[in-house]
Amino acid sequence: MDSQIDGHTVMLGLFGSPVGHSGSPAMYNYSFQKAGINDSYLAFDIQEDQTAQALETMKFLHMRGASVTMPCKTEAAKLVDKLSPAAKLIGAVNTITNDDGVLTGHNTDGKGYVENLKQNGVDPKGKTFTLLGAGGASTAIAVQLALDGVKEIHIFNPKDSFFKNAELTAEKISKAVDTCKVTVGDINDQEQLNQSIAESDVLANATKAGMAPNVDQSNIKNLSVFRDDLVVTDTVYSPEVTKMMADAKAHGSKTIGGKGMLVWQGAAAYKLFTGQDMPVDDVKRLFFSSKKETVKA
Repeated sequence: MDSQIDGHTVMLGLFGSPVGHSGSPAMYNYSFQKAGINDSYLAFDIQEDQTAQALETMKFLHMRGASVTMPCKTEAAKLVDKLSPAAKLIGAVNTITNDDGVLTGHNTDGKGYVENLKQNGVDPKGKTFTLLGAGGASTAIAVQLALDGVKEIHIFNPKDSFFKNAELTAEKISKAVDTCKVTVGDINDQEQLNQSIAESDVLANATKAGMAPNVDQSNIKNLSVFRDDLVVTDTVYSPEVTKMMADAKAHGSKTIGGKGMLVWQGAAAYKLFTGQDMPVDDVKRLFFSSKKETVKA
């Protein structure tokens, strides 16, 4: 496909640091070219204290939108003009759209997780989840699950600095979505964790356990919790099959890896930018092969 930047080309970008390794420009620019959209997506190395200037530049240059990665996600949420319902509850944004100078912050991480479930035949509505972790990914997933009608979410995290974040997330969700019950527990309390998994339809790992190079790590010590009617998911996508996923599959559980979440959250952002569907199958084939797992939207 031929592409040409001209006087009508609209700019989008990625804000964060570091961004040099990001595959987002390749993914989005390929999708723009395939759809015949005259947009161009660039990566900008932006520190947290430069976020305000970056957002003002978006308005000044009439940028259509931007992806936001660490360390700018929380600061961007404070600076945009409006927040989507999910971004407001999460307190962080990973996508910004610019509509005639009005910046709206969105968070597509949770949408990517939910869409990945649905693409694998799992409808989260009415189900009970055990969610491991309390960082940004876990918060986004918990919020989106609640907004999409799950029955219960049981968040487990070590009693570290993030434990308070889990409690705050539970409090926010309970106030905003009173039909969803959210509890918080200590991930090191194996008895409580095992009981929660036994009562859940889906077990979701949103920690770094199992991520390369620590591929031998798993939060699940008692493998008997895996059963044939339990769905086990992971946000880790490198390696594609984590230790937890391998253990779960060996014990009969349905498993869903993290690579799909990554591409579907990018597709959700693409939809916000363009109003069109991203060519997901082509993107998976070209940018998410076993040798190309560095896409970071």
